[in-house]
Amino acid sequence: MSEETPAGYRIFVRDLVVAASIGIHAHEKRQRGRLRVSAELTVAAPVPHDDAFDQALNYETIVAGIKAIAAAKHINLVETFAERVMALCLADRRVRMVRVTVEKLDIYPEAQSVGVTIERRRSEG
Repeated sequence: MSEETPAGYRIFVRDLVVAASIGIHAHEKRQRGRLRVSAELTVAAPVPHDDAFDQALNYETIVAGIKAIAAAKHINLVETFAERVMALCLADRRVRMVRVTVEKLDIYPEAQSVGVTIERRRSEG
């Protein structure tokens, strides 16, 4: 007997690099820094069929939203930036789980990046 897996799929935005006013130090408040942002969303809906765009969760919306968050006012913490991306992704009721990674680039010469990963599941009900 085989178990049926629930209908769904994942979409992702991987390694989107944006400039943002982020950080607690004075130089970070004066000059925008580079962030690398990735988001993976689990969608609780059938995979779009018959090439029907209106049935798909549009990753273009996620990319545009991340760019808007980066362009907005200063943010102190990468955790706050990640939470805003999380809220953007969870705005679509079909999204059941989101994993967001935000990395600050160019911070330490001996490290490729520093940052945070946050994962959240929508509670059922």
